[in-house]
Amino acid sequence: MKAFPFSLDGAAKDWLYLQSVLFNTWGDMKRMFLEKFFPTSRTATIRKEICGIRQHSGETLHEYWERFNKLCDTCPYLRSTSLTMMDRSMIDVASGGALMYKTPAAARHLISNMTRNTQ
Repeated sequence: MKAFPFSLDGAAKDWLYLQSVLFNTWGDMKRMFLEKFFPTSRTATIRKEICGIRQHSGETLHEYWERFNKLCDTCPYLRSTSLTMMDRSMIDVASGGALMYKTPAAARHLISNMTRNTQ
């Protein structure tokens, strides 16, 4: 919890220092931070964009993955994917079955490695 302030700047850092007396646990701070900077309406809008993202015709897996990650970075706790059938099949084969059976970290690692081949 002590290192968290060093990862913030601007309004978020100001907010943290003004609110710090209200936090007893990391969970309390996280909940209040997300309520302040990622309200339900913003999260719903970003979730809709992430769920609606599609790989463009002619767009490489690498280009799609970069665009997808940039969108996901706007709200780090939301993830989804919508690849072309060919890339989805390629990823399933590379994962040894179906990607959905991988952990999120393992899936991200696998896709990140694959995108290096399509740069």
